Amino acid sequence: MRDWNDFERTLLTSPRVTPGNPAASGDPAPARLTVGIVSAGRVGSALGAALERAGHVVFGVAAISDASVRRAQSRLPDSQILPVEEVAARSELLILAVPDAELTGLVRGLAGSGKVRPGTIVAHTSGANGIGVLAPLREAGARPLAVHPAMTFTGHDEDLSRLANACFGITAADEIGYAIAQSLVIEMGGEPVRVAEEHRTLYHAALAHGSNHLVTLVLDAVEALRQALAGPGLLGQQTVDDQPGGLPERLLAPLASAALDNALRRGQAALTGPVARGDTAAVAAHLEALAAADPEIAAGYRALSRRTAERAQAPAELRELLKDHR
Repeated sequence: MRDWNDFERTLLTSPRVTPGNPAASGDPAPARLTVGIVSAGRVGSALGAALERAGHVVFGVAAISDASVRRAQSRLPDSQILPVEEVAARSELLILAVPDAELTGLVRGLAGSGKVRPGTIVAHTSGANGIGVLAPLREAGARPLAVHPAMTFTGHDEDLSRLANACFGITAADEIGYAIAQSLVIEMGGEPVRVAEEHRTLYHAALAHGSNHLVTLVLDAVEALRQALAGPGLLGQQTVDDQPGGLPERLLAPLASAALDNALRRGQAALTGPVARGDTAAVAAHLEALAAADPEIAAGYRALSRRTAERAQAPAELRELLKDHR
């Protein structure tokens, strides 16, 4: 383990202050870390590849499943696949990229093993957790960080390019920790965002609501469109089937993309459509048609329309229609 004071001085005086700006010629070289990752899932392997691109050395990863082993071999070909304890013992930066439900047990096991050396930077990638979950390792002298990429990962090549445009929610124990986390995120091309320990759950809930539920919304809309477009199409047009990437998706994509862009850029002014206009008759017809196609999609439409009506301050008649009478 290198002398922490030297490492800290080099890291904090490095001139990397904005994403993508390399150190100018003649400036102090950024500190380079020996990195270990547990485990080589979609997130861990993507972060490892990004850190290697920044000049850090990912010496080893813990990978158990066949898919994780293949992912490690593909994304981190120069890294060894090692037991968790050995990865922990040799790391200057130890990344814990396991599912939220496994994080507490992993931390307790590592603390009990005594393999994590004092001064090791231990960063987990859980959105829902802050640094509290790392308390057993912090008590043993580790420096805890929560570094969560606000991005969805598929395990494919696009993961790395998306990281370069992602924000990372970071939480640390002190200002030195925040400076370290900020530097690491900027090196990976991301934008660091400070999240207070007590707000991690709210932060994670907001991201899940805006991304996971967006997928459900889009897939429900696509399913309804498949039924609406069933039957013979225009001459030379692709037949509607149940495979992704078909006509329903092409029909919805530009509209959904524009709606998302408008919401992010224009806020409340982006609300359009029959609910925002207070068109009770149109919404009633929508509910009837959707209930005939799929009652569960209709229930989702009703719930989201009710929330839209609240935002748009829709007429009382429409709000009454949208009440859940089940």
